[in-house]
Amino acid sequence: MITLRKADERGKAHFGWLKSRHSFSFGSYYDPAHMGFSALRVINDDWVAPGAGFDTHGHRDMEIITLVLQGAIVHKDSAGNEKILPAGEFQLMSAGSGVYHSEYNASQSDELRFLQIWIMPDKQGGAPGYQQQHFASKPGLTIVASPDGRDGSLTLKQQAQLLRVSMAADDQLSYPLPGRKVYLHLISGELQLDNITMRPGDGLMVSGEAALQLTASQQSEALLFDLR
Repeated sequence: MITLRKADERGKAHFGWLKSRHSFSFGSYYDPAHMGFSALRVINDDWVAPGAGFDTHGHRDMEIITLVLQGAIVHKDSAGNEKILPAGEFQLMSAGSGVYHSEYNASQSDELRFLQIWIMPDKQGGAPGYQQQHFASKPGLTIVASPDGRDGSLTLKQQAQLLRVSMAADDQLSYPLPGRKVYLHLISGELQLDNITMRPGDGLMVSGEAALQLTASQQSEALLFDLR
């Protein structure tokens, strides 16, 4: 089964300092048909005004991945981490038994844009953890997060993988799915799958298929979540 989640069908929030698009139910946006996909619970596409951000707030028992698309985030948390997260780097905060953190736009003049992703862990509790890493850009698939941290990836507390997809125009990619599910979020460009065209912000839910076959119409970047 292959289901397209169009960008303009996502939930919307606007608070003046924050504009957000929600792929799944979040905050005041509730859609019982879109509560998550397997262990993937949240994909928020956030735009934050200069100098603004999220005041200190708490999380527990969640794997929280952040990818900055434009600008930089100032991150502080109760575990003592004070970091700058620039565009292109991935951050993975394991909330574990509980952590408090804040996130602010590092710029006083330019808008910040980032993806915030929540994945439910397969084990609850434990000490909070923080990881941040830059992954060199390369064609095809780059593993970003995995349960065992293989190939230098971030270590995720779930039997899932996050991969970055980078394809040039006319590139083709085949990803096998032996008993797995995939959620594909398109960041930029345009991808084709059979008679489906994906555009920026679109999501693709795939289950019960032998493989995912993609063709790029133009230079494209996406995130691929390999899930149980």
